[in-house]
Amino acid sequence: MNYSTQSTKKTRQSGFTLIELMIVVAIIGVLGAIALPSYRAYVESGKRSEGRATLEETRARLERFYSDNNAYATANATLPAGVSTTSETGIYTITTDVAGTFQSYTLTATPTGWADATCGNLTLASTGARGAGGNVNDCWSR
Repeated sequence: MNYSTQSTKKTRQSGFTLIELMIVVAIIGVLGAIALPSYRAYVESGKRSEGRATLEETRARLERFYSDNNAYATANATLPAGVSTTSETGIYTITTDVAGTFQSYTLTATPTGWADATCGNLTLASTGARGAGGNVNDCWSR
């Protein structure tokens, strides 16, 4: 009797079942749904910090000019040299509103090229008052 050895051996197949693949896809989907909003919030916070830093730098330049000239701008409303109009990477545009007597100002950082739905425009006044389109503490502390 000549029995075929192939018919009596059990062959084990390698690979993944459809259920295993569906479980992996579901896990990746859940992780992505959790991670993506956190990542976006982190990126927006990083961009916002650039706007805050630019406002503080502009404020320092205006205060130095004020200490020399007793005014935040010259008689023809020209701002001092070095006052920023954009942030370092250009994601914020800085506008300066100097009051009529050149004794006070309000700086505004407006996002350019992206929409900051949480905070909107960031503001900084000569009195030190900080403002934002959202919760001021959240927008200025993170």
